[in-house]
Amino acid sequence: MIKLATLSALAAIVPLLVSAQAPVWGQCGGAGWNGATTCVSDSVCTVVSQWYSQCTPDASTVPTSTTPVPTQAPDTNPYTGHDVWLTPFYASEVSAAAAVMTNAAQAANALKVAKIPTFTWFDTVAKVPMLDGYLASAREQQKKSGKKVLVQIVVYDLPDRDCSAKASHGEFEIAKDGVTKYKNYVDQLAAIIKKYPDLRIVAIIEPDSLANMATNMSFPKCANAAAAYKECTIYTVKALNKLGVYMYLDGGHTGWLGWPDNIEPAAKIMAEIYNEAGKPKFLRGMATNVSNFNALRASSPDPATVPNPNYDESRFIDAFAPALAASGFPAKFIVDQGRSGVQNIRPSWSNWCNLKGAGFGMRPTSNTGSPHIDQIVWVKPGGECDGTSDTTKERYDENCGLETAMKGAPEAGQWFQAYFEMLVKNATPAL
Repeated sequence: MIKLATLSALAAIVPLLVSAQAPVWGQCGGAGWNGATTCVSDSVCTVVSQWYSQCTPDASTVPTSTTPVPTQAPDTNPYTGHDVWLTPFYASEVSAAAAVMTNAAQAANALKVAKIPTFTWFDTVAKVPMLDGYLASAREQQKKSGKKVLVQIVVYDLPDRDCSAKASHGEFEIAKDGVTKYKNYVDQLAAIIKKYPDLRIVAIIEPDSLANMATNMSFPKCANAAAAYKECTIYTVKALNKLGVYMYLDGGHTGWLGWPDNIEPAAKIMAEIYNEAGKPKFLRGMATNVSNFNALRASSPDPATVPNPNYDESRFIDAFAPALAASGFPAKFIVDQGRSGVQNIRPSWSNWCNLKGAGFGMRPTSNTGSPHIDQIVWVKPGGECDGTSDTTKERYDENCGLETAMKGAPEAGQWFQAYFEMLVKNATPAL
Protein backbone atom coordinates (compact mmCIF):
# COMPACT_ATOMS: atom_id res chain seq x y z
CA MET A 1 0.00 0.00 0.00
CA ILE A 2 1.18 3.46 -0.76
CA LYS A 3 1.74 5.37 2.49
CA LEU A 4 3.07 8.86 3.00
CA ALA A 5 6.12 7.30 4.62
CA THR A 6 6.78 5.46 1.35
CA LEU A 7 7.29 8.77 -0.36
CA SER A 8 9.99 9.67 2.14
CA ALA A 9 11.63 6.27 1.72
CA LEU A 10 11.65 6.66 -2.05
CA ALA A 11 13.35 10.01 -1.77
CA ALA A 12 16.16 8.29 0.14
CA ILE A 13 16.66 5.77 -2.68
CA VAL A 14 16.60 8.12 -5.64
CA PRO A 15 19.79 10.17 -6.12
CA LEU A 16 19.06 13.86 -5.76
CA LEU A 17 19.20 15.56 -9.13
CA VAL A 18 19.62 19.31 -9.00
CA SER A 19 18.04 20.91 -12.05
CA ALA A 20 16.15 24.04 -12.97
CA GLN A 21 12.78 22.29 -13.04
CA ALA A 22 11.50 18.90 -11.94
CA PRO A 23 9.74 16.68 -14.51
CA VAL A 24 6.13 15.60 -14.26
CA TRP A 25 5.80 13.10 -11.37
CA GLY A 26 9.22 14.16 -10.08
CA GLN A 27 9.88 15.41 -6.54
CA CYS A 28 9.74 19.18 -6.11
CA GLY A 29 9.93 19.68 -2.36
CA GLY A 30 9.75 18.31 1.15
CA ALA A 31 11.81 18.34 4.31
CA GLY A 32 15.47 17.85 3.47
CA TRP A 33 14.91 18.12 -0.30
CA ASN A 34 17.79 19.85 -2.10
CA GLY A 35 16.65 19.44 -5.69
CA ALA A 36 14.41 21.41 -8.03
CA THR A 37 11.46 23.19 -6.44
CA THR A 38 9.65 24.23 -9.61
CA CYS A 39 8.02 22.05 -12.25
CA VAL A 40 8.09 21.88 -16.03
CA SER A 41 5.37 23.55 -18.07
CA ASP A 42 1.78 22.35 -17.57
CA SER A 43 2.54 20.78 -14.19
CA VAL A 44 2.34 22.09 -10.65
CA CYS A 45 4.16 21.27 -7.42
CA THR A 46 1.63 19.48 -5.19
CA VAL A 47 2.30 19.13 -1.47
CA VAL A 48 1.63 15.55 -0.39
CA SER A 49 3.16 15.77 3.07
CA GLN A 50 5.81 17.70 4.96
CA TRP A 51 8.34 15.20 3.56
CA TYR A 52 7.31 15.09 -0.08
CA SER A 53 5.92 17.31 -2.83
CA GLN A 54 5.42 16.00 -6.36
CA CYS A 55 5.02 17.62 -9.79
CA THR A 56 1.59 16.64 -11.10
CA PRO A 57 -0.10 17.59 -14.38
CA ASP A 58 -2.01 20.86 -14.14
CA ALA A 59 -5.57 19.67 -14.57
CA SER A 60 -6.63 23.20 -15.53
CA THR A 61 -4.72 22.85 -18.80
CA VAL A 62 -6.78 19.85 -19.85
CA PRO A 63 -10.25 20.71 -21.21
CA THR A 64 -13.09 19.43 -19.06
CA SER A 65 -15.08 16.73 -20.82
CA THR A 66 -18.79 17.16 -21.34
CA THR A 67 -19.28 13.42 -21.74
CA PRO A 68 -22.19 12.23 -19.55
CA VAL A 69 -21.72 9.79 -16.70
CA PRO A 70 -21.39 6.23 -18.09
CA THR A 71 -24.60 4.27 -18.34
CA GLN A 72 -23.35 0.76 -19.16
CA ALA A 73 -25.52 -2.17 -18.23
CA PRO A 74 -24.71 -3.64 -14.81
CA ASP A 75 -23.53 -6.90 -16.39
CA THR A 76 -20.68 -5.15 -18.24
CA ASN A 77 -17.16 -6.27 -17.37
CA PRO A 78 -15.52 -2.87 -16.82
CA TYR A 79 -12.15 -4.04 -18.14
CA THR A 80 -13.46 -5.03 -21.56
CA GLY A 81 -12.20 -2.75 -24.31
CA HIS A 82 -10.00 -0.60 -22.05
CA ASP A 83 -6.28 -0.09 -21.56
CA VAL A 84 -5.38 -0.07 -17.87
CA TRP A 85 -3.46 3.04 -16.85
CA LEU A 86 -0.01 2.63 -15.30
CA THR A 87 0.45 4.51 -12.04
CA PRO A 88 3.54 6.72 -12.39
CA PHE A 89 4.30 6.65 -8.68
CA TYR A 90 4.77 2.89 -8.54
CA ALA A 91 6.73 3.02 -11.79
CA SER A 92 9.08 5.53 -10.18
CA GLU A 93 9.48 3.29 -7.12
CA VAL A 94 10.33 0.33 -9.33
CA SER A 95 12.77 2.29 -11.48
CA ALA A 96 14.55 3.59 -8.39
CA ALA A 97 14.73 0.07 -6.93
CA ALA A 98 16.12 -1.41 -10.15
CA ALA A 99 18.79 1.28 -10.27
CA VAL A 100 20.40 0.03 -7.06
CA MET A 101 20.22 -3.68 -7.83
CA THR A 102 23.65 -5.24 -8.36
CA ASN A 103 22.49 -8.16 -10.51
CA ALA A 104 22.08 -6.72 -14.02
CA ALA A 105 19.75 -9.49 -15.21
CA GLN A 106 17.48 -9.14 -12.21
CA ALA A 107 17.52 -5.36 -12.56
CA ALA A 108 16.33 -5.73 -16.15
CA ASN A 109 13.55 -8.04 -14.98
CA ALA A 110 12.64 -5.58 -12.25
CA LEU A 111 12.07 -2.83 -14.79
CA LYS A 112 9.44 -5.00 -16.45
CA VAL A 113 7.33 -4.67 -13.30
CA ALA A 114 6.92 -0.94 -13.97
CA LYS A 115 4.92 -1.87 -17.10
CA ILE A 116 2.41 -3.99 -15.18
CA PRO A 117 -0.69 -2.07 -14.00
CA THR A 118 -1.33 -1.88 -10.28
CA PHE A 119 -3.93 -0.11 -8.19
CA THR A 120 -3.22 3.29 -6.63
CA TRP A 121 -4.08 3.44 -2.93
CA PHE A 122 -5.64 6.57 -1.44
CA ASP A 123 -5.03 5.81 2.20
CA THR A 124 -4.86 9.36 3.59
CA VAL A 125 -6.67 12.62 2.90
CA ALA A 126 -3.34 14.25 2.03
CA LYS A 127 -3.01 12.01 -1.03
CA VAL A 128 -6.44 12.79 -2.50
CA PRO A 129 -5.35 15.88 -4.54
CA MET A 130 -2.91 13.67 -6.45
CA LEU A 131 -5.88 11.89 -8.03
CA ASP A 132 -6.62 15.00 -10.09
CA GLY A 133 -3.22 14.89 -11.74
CA TYR A 134 -3.38 11.15 -12.28
CA LEU A 135 -6.76 11.37 -14.00
CA ALA A 136 -5.59 14.29 -16.13
CA SER A 137 -2.65 12.14 -17.23
CA ALA A 138 -4.94 9.21 -18.01
CA ARG A 139 -7.23 11.48 -20.02
CA GLU A 140 -4.27 12.77 -22.02
CA GLN A 141 -3.22 9.18 -22.73
CA GLN A 142 -6.74 8.38 -23.88
CA LYS A 143 -6.78 11.43 -26.14
CA LYS A 144 -3.42 10.68 -27.73
CA SER A 145 -3.88 6.93 -28.15
CA GLY A 146 -7.51 6.94 -29.22
CA LYS A 147 -8.03 3.99 -26.87
CA LYS A 148 -10.31 4.00 -23.84
CA VAL A 149 -8.40 4.11 -20.56
CA LEU A 150 -9.31 2.57 -17.19
CA VAL A 151 -7.85 3.83 -13.88
CA GLN A 152 -7.68 1.55 -10.83
CA ILE A 153 -7.88 2.99 -7.30
CA VAL A 154 -8.29 1.73 -3.74
CA VAL A 155 -10.46 3.69 -1.31
CA TYR A 156 -8.82 3.00 2.05
CA ASP A 157 -9.25 5.40 4.96
CA LEU A 158 -12.02 4.10 7.22
CA PRO A 159 -12.06 5.32 10.82
CA ASP A 160 -10.51 2.65 13.09
CA ARG A 161 -9.25 0.99 9.90
CA ASP A 162 -8.19 -2.66 9.84
CA CYS A 163 -9.63 -3.26 13.28
CA SER A 164 -8.14 -6.72 13.84
CA ALA A 165 -4.50 -5.80 13.07
CA LYS A 166 -1.99 -3.15 14.06
CA ALA A 167 0.28 -2.72 11.05
CA SER A 168 -2.02 -0.57 8.92
CA HIS A 169 -4.39 1.35 11.18
CA GLY A 170 -5.21 4.73 9.69
CA GLU A 171 -5.55 8.42 10.46
CA PHE A 172 -9.20 8.59 11.58
CA GLU A 173 -10.69 7.45 14.89
CA ILE A 174 -14.40 6.85 15.40
CA ALA A 175 -14.20 8.48 18.83
CA LYS A 176 -12.74 11.64 17.28
CA ASP A 177 -15.43 12.36 14.68
CA GLY A 178 -13.90 9.85 12.31
CA VAL A 179 -17.11 9.12 10.41
CA THR A 180 -17.59 12.77 9.49
CA LYS A 181 -13.94 13.10 8.49
CA TYR A 182 -14.19 9.97 6.37
CA LYS A 183 -17.23 11.24 4.52
CA ASN A 184 -15.33 14.45 3.75
CA TYR A 185 -12.48 12.30 2.38
CA VAL A 186 -14.96 10.51 0.10
CA ASP A 187 -16.51 13.81 -0.97
CA GLN A 188 -13.07 15.05 -2.02
CA LEU A 189 -12.44 11.92 -4.10
CA ALA A 190 -15.88 12.24 -5.69
CA ALA A 191 -15.37 15.92 -6.55
CA ILE A 192 -12.23 15.07 -8.50
CA ILE A 193 -13.70 12.01 -10.23
CA LYS A 194 -16.70 14.07 -11.33
CA LYS A 195 -14.38 16.14 -13.53
CA TYR A 196 -13.46 13.07 -15.61
CA PRO A 197 -16.67 11.36 -16.75
CA ASP A 198 -14.95 10.23 -19.95
CA LEU A 199 -12.61 7.93 -18.01
CA ARG A 200 -13.56 4.55 -16.62
CA ILE A 201 -12.59 4.10 -12.99
CA VAL A 202 -12.54 0.87 -11.01
CA ALA A 203 -12.40 1.19 -7.23
CA ILE A 204 -11.83 -1.40 -4.52
CA ILE A 205 -13.69 -0.29 -1.42
CA GLU A 206 -11.91 -0.59 1.93
CA PRO A 207 -9.74 -3.71 2.24
CA ASP A 208 -9.82 -5.50 5.60
CA SER A 209 -13.10 -3.94 6.68
CA LEU A 210 -16.41 -5.76 6.11
CA ALA A 211 -14.75 -9.18 6.37
CA ASN A 212 -14.02 -8.39 10.01
CA MET A 213 -17.76 -8.08 10.61
CA ALA A 214 -18.15 -11.71 9.61
CA THR A 215 -15.37 -13.24 11.70
CA ASN A 216 -13.82 -10.83 14.19
CA MET A 217 -16.66 -9.39 16.22
CA SER A 218 -15.07 -10.85 19.35
CA PHE A 219 -12.41 -8.14 18.99
CA PRO A 220 -13.72 -5.12 20.94
CA LYS A 221 -12.31 -2.69 18.37
CA CYS A 222 -14.07 -4.52 15.52
CA ALA A 223 -17.37 -4.77 17.41
CA ASN A 224 -17.18 -1.04 18.10
CA ALA A 225 -16.34 -0.25 14.48
CA ALA A 226 -19.00 -2.38 12.78
CA ALA A 227 -21.73 0.26 12.58
CA ALA A 228 -19.30 2.91 11.36
CA TYR A 229 -17.82 0.57 8.76
CA LYS A 230 -21.27 -0.14 7.41
CA GLU A 231 -22.36 3.52 7.38
CA CYS A 232 -19.16 4.68 5.71
CA THR A 233 -19.16 1.92 3.11
CA ILE A 234 -22.74 2.63 2.09
CA TYR A 235 -21.94 6.35 1.88
CA THR A 236 -18.96 5.63 -0.39
CA VAL A 237 -20.89 3.26 -2.63
CA LYS A 238 -23.73 5.72 -3.12
CA ALA A 239 -21.38 8.62 -3.84
CA LEU A 240 -19.27 6.77 -6.40
CA ASN A 241 -22.23 5.01 -7.99
CA LYS A 242 -23.60 8.41 -9.02
CA LEU A 243 -20.39 8.98 -10.95
CA GLY A 244 -20.36 5.64 -12.77
CA VAL A 245 -17.38 4.26 -10.83
CA TYR A 246 -17.26 0.47 -11.01
CA MET A 247 -16.80 -0.81 -7.47
CA TYR A 248 -15.74 -4.05 -5.81
CA LEU A 249 -16.14 -4.47 -2.07
CA ASP A 250 -13.23 -6.18 -0.38
CA GLY A 251 -14.11 -9.85 0.11
CA GLY A 252 -11.20 -11.08 2.20
CA HIS A 253 -9.64 -14.26 0.87
CA THR A 254 -10.20 -17.99 0.99
CA GLY A 255 -8.14 -18.41 4.15
CA TRP A 256 -10.39 -15.90 5.86
CA LEU A 257 -13.94 -16.02 4.49
CA GLY A 258 -13.48 -19.16 2.39
CA TRP A 259 -14.04 -21.61 5.24
CA PRO A 260 -17.47 -23.21 4.79
CA ASP A 261 -18.79 -21.84 8.09
CA ASN A 262 -17.85 -18.28 7.11
CA ILE A 263 -19.28 -18.09 3.60
CA GLU A 264 -22.96 -17.66 4.46
CA PRO A 265 -22.43 -15.02 7.19
CA ALA A 266 -20.08 -13.10 4.92
CA ALA A 267 -22.51 -13.24 2.00
CA LYS A 268 -25.28 -11.89 4.22
CA ILE A 269 -23.17 -8.91 5.31
CA MET A 270 -22.08 -8.03 1.78
CA ALA A 271 -25.63 -8.36 0.48
CA GLU A 272 -26.87 -6.06 3.24
CA ILE A 273 -24.51 -3.37 1.99
CA TYR A 274 -25.66 -3.89 -1.58
CA ASN A 275 -29.35 -3.83 -0.74
CA GLU A 276 -29.25 -0.99 1.79
CA ALA A 277 -27.27 1.12 -0.68
CA GLY A 278 -30.19 0.72 -3.11
CA LYS A 279 -28.75 -2.05 -5.30
CA PRO A 280 -26.35 0.34 -7.05
CA LYS A 281 -25.75 -0.67 -10.65
CA PHE A 282 -22.04 0.10 -10.51
CA LEU A 283 -21.35 -1.97 -7.40
CA ARG A 284 -20.03 -4.79 -9.52
CA GLY A 285 -18.99 -7.30 -6.89
CA MET A 286 -16.07 -8.34 -4.70
CA ALA A 287 -12.28 -8.16 -4.70
CA THR A 288 -10.47 -11.09 -3.11
CA ASN A 289 -6.94 -11.92 -1.97
CA VAL A 290 -6.04 -8.22 -1.73
CA SER A 291 -2.43 -7.96 -0.49
CA ASN A 292 -2.35 -11.71 0.19
CA PHE A 293 -0.52 -14.66 -1.36
CA ASN A 294 -3.14 -17.28 -2.26
CA ALA A 295 -3.15 -19.09 -5.59
CA LEU A 296 -5.95 -18.55 -8.07
CA ARG A 297 -5.95 -22.26 -8.83
CA ALA A 298 -3.79 -24.77 -6.98
CA SER A 299 -3.12 -28.25 -8.33
CA SER A 300 -3.17 -29.60 -4.79
CA PRO A 301 -3.89 -28.15 -1.35
CA ASP A 302 -1.19 -25.98 0.18
CA PRO A 303 -0.43 -27.37 3.68
CA ALA A 304 -1.59 -24.04 5.11
CA THR A 305 -5.08 -24.64 3.71
CA VAL A 306 -5.90 -27.97 5.36
CA PRO A 307 -8.72 -28.84 6.06
CA ASN A 308 -10.50 -26.10 4.09
CA PRO A 309 -11.98 -27.63 0.90
CA ASN A 310 -11.84 -24.16 -0.68
CA TYR A 311 -8.06 -24.19 -0.80
CA ASP A 312 -7.58 -21.58 -3.53
CA GLU A 313 -9.31 -18.36 -4.60
CA SER A 314 -11.17 -19.99 -7.50
CA ARG A 315 -12.77 -22.60 -5.25
CA PHE A 316 -13.64 -19.90 -2.73
CA ILE A 317 -15.31 -17.78 -5.40
CA ASP A 318 -17.21 -20.75 -6.81
CA ALA A 319 -18.72 -21.20 -3.33
CA PHE A 320 -19.08 -17.51 -2.46
CA ALA A 321 -20.76 -16.29 -5.66
CA PRO A 322 -23.89 -18.49 -5.33
CA ALA A 323 -24.22 -17.56 -1.66
CA LEU A 324 -24.07 -13.86 -2.53
CA ALA A 325 -26.61 -14.32 -5.32
CA ALA A 326 -28.94 -16.18 -2.97
CA SER A 327 -28.69 -13.22 -0.58
CA GLY A 328 -29.62 -10.79 -3.32
CA PHE A 329 -26.19 -9.66 -4.53
CA PRO A 330 -25.31 -10.96 -8.04
CA ALA A 331 -21.59 -10.31 -7.62
CA LYS A 332 -18.65 -10.67 -9.98
CA PHE A 333 -15.04 -10.74 -8.79
CA ILE A 334 -11.54 -9.45 -9.32
CA VAL A 335 -8.62 -11.34 -7.75
CA ASP A 336 -5.24 -10.00 -6.65
CA GLN A 337 -2.40 -12.26 -7.84
CA GLY A 338 0.42 -9.74 -7.58
CA ARG A 339 2.43 -11.70 -4.99
CA SER A 340 0.97 -15.19 -5.45
CA GLY A 341 3.63 -16.69 -7.69
CA VAL A 342 4.99 -19.17 -5.12
CA GLN A 343 2.93 -21.53 -2.98
CA ASN A 344 3.62 -23.98 -0.12
CA ILE A 345 5.78 -21.44 1.74
CA ARG A 346 3.83 -20.94 4.99
CA PRO A 347 2.45 -23.24 7.66
CA SER A 348 -0.64 -21.14 8.33
CA TRP A 349 -2.94 -18.73 6.54
CA SER A 350 -2.35 -16.35 9.42
CA ASN A 351 1.16 -15.77 8.03
CA TRP A 352 0.34 -12.70 5.95
CA CYS A 353 3.19 -10.28 6.67
CA ASN A 354 6.20 -9.93 4.31
CA LEU A 355 6.07 -13.65 3.58
CA LYS A 356 9.49 -15.17 2.90
CA GLY A 357 9.88 -16.95 -0.43
CA ALA A 358 7.05 -15.11 -2.18
CA GLY A 359 7.27 -14.05 -5.83
CA PHE A 360 5.39 -11.91 -8.28
CA GLY A 361 2.49 -13.87 -9.73
CA MET A 362 0.08 -14.21 -12.60
CA ARG A 363 -0.12 -11.10 -14.79
CA PRO A 364 -3.32 -9.05 -14.99
CA THR A 365 -5.73 -10.45 -17.55
CA SER A 366 -9.41 -10.76 -18.41
CA ASN A 367 -8.81 -14.36 -19.49
CA THR A 368 -9.74 -15.70 -16.08
CA GLY A 369 -11.23 -19.08 -16.94
CA SER A 370 -14.23 -18.37 -14.70
CA PRO A 371 -17.65 -16.87 -15.40
CA HIS A 372 -17.52 -15.30 -11.93
CA ILE A 373 -14.17 -13.49 -12.31
CA ASP A 374 -13.90 -10.29 -14.35
CA GLN A 375 -10.16 -9.74 -14.06
CA ILE A 376 -6.93 -10.92 -12.49
CA VAL A 377 -5.29 -7.82 -11.02
CA TRP A 378 -2.30 -6.59 -9.03
CA VAL A 379 -3.68 -4.59 -6.11
CA LYS A 380 -0.79 -4.56 -3.65
CA PRO A 381 2.20 -2.78 -5.19
CA GLY A 382 4.91 -5.39 -4.74
CA GLY A 383 7.84 -3.98 -2.80
CA GLU A 384 5.77 -1.84 -0.47
CA CYS A 385 5.98 -3.30 3.02
CA ASP A 386 3.17 -5.12 4.84
CA GLY A 387 4.34 -3.98 8.27
CA THR A 388 7.41 -3.31 10.37
CA SER A 389 9.44 -6.04 12.05
CA ASP A 390 10.72 -3.52 14.61
CA THR A 391 9.13 -4.50 17.93
CA THR A 392 9.65 -1.00 19.35
CA LYS A 393 7.34 0.65 16.83
CA GLU A 394 3.75 1.59 17.69
CA ARG A 395 2.35 -0.18 14.65
CA TYR A 396 4.33 -3.39 15.14
CA ASP A 397 2.14 -6.45 14.61
CA GLU A 398 3.34 -9.76 16.00
CA ASN A 399 2.64 -11.42 12.64
CA CYS A 400 5.47 -9.34 11.19
CA GLY A 401 7.87 -10.85 13.70
CA LEU A 402 7.15 -14.49 12.90
CA GLU A 403 9.76 -16.78 11.39
CA THR A 404 7.85 -16.72 8.09
CA ALA A 405 8.18 -12.92 7.81
CA MET A 406 11.26 -11.26 6.30
CA LYS A 407 13.08 -9.17 8.86
CA GLY A 408 14.52 -5.71 8.47
CA ALA A 409 11.07 -4.55 7.39
CA PRO A 410 10.14 -0.86 7.59
CA GLU A 411 6.67 0.53 8.37
CA ALA A 412 3.68 -0.63 6.34
CA GLY A 413 3.70 0.99 2.94
CA GLN A 414 7.34 2.02 2.99
CA TRP A 415 9.60 0.63 0.28
CA PHE A 416 11.25 -2.68 1.25
CA GLN A 417 14.10 -3.14 -1.22
CA ALA A 418 15.14 -6.64 -0.16
CA TYR A 419 11.56 -7.85 -0.40
CA PHE A 420 11.11 -6.37 -3.86
CA GLU A 421 14.27 -8.08 -5.08
CA MET A 422 12.99 -11.40 -3.72
CA LEU A 423 9.64 -10.95 -5.52
CA VAL A 424 11.48 -10.31 -8.78
CA LYS A 425 13.79 -13.30 -8.36
CA ASN A 426 10.92 -15.68 -7.47
CA ALA A 427 8.40 -14.39 -10.01
CA THR A 428 6.24 -17.20 -11.41
CA PRO A 429 5.81 -17.02 -14.34
CA ALA A 430 9.22 -15.45 -14.74
CA LEU A 431 9.42 -11.79 -15.68
